Amino acid sequence: MARVLIVDDHALNAELAAFVLQQAGIDVRVAADAEQALVELARERPDLVLMDIQLPGIDGLALTRRIRSEPAWQRIVVVAMTAFAMKGDSARFLEAGCNGYLSKPIDVETFASEVLAHLA
Repeated sequence: MARVLIVDDHALNAELAAFVLQQAGIDVRVAADAEQALVELARERPDLVLMDIQLPGIDGLALTRRIRSEPAWQRIVVVAMTAFAMKGDSARFLEAGCNGYLSKPIDVETFASEVLAHLA
């Protein structure tokens, strides 16, 4: 079973994403900010992190760089999730260490398959 950590400070976004992934048989944990995410990462390494870019305090790209700097976490797939993807943003996400990105709001019909495609 795939394990996904959702890092998103908007509770409704996180709840919807978690629900859709759980319905697809994915084990999901949620963190509202970078500090909670670091606790979750240390507790149990996920296969994939869905990373909101606009987080309070430490933003999602800084957290992604931190994940990439830890040897035990380097193989975790990190997928940026943002509603503000503009021209050039995908390059910024990849440069920070993201493996790809998904746009918000999520499409509940395709979201789980899009997430699982990043694990394939």
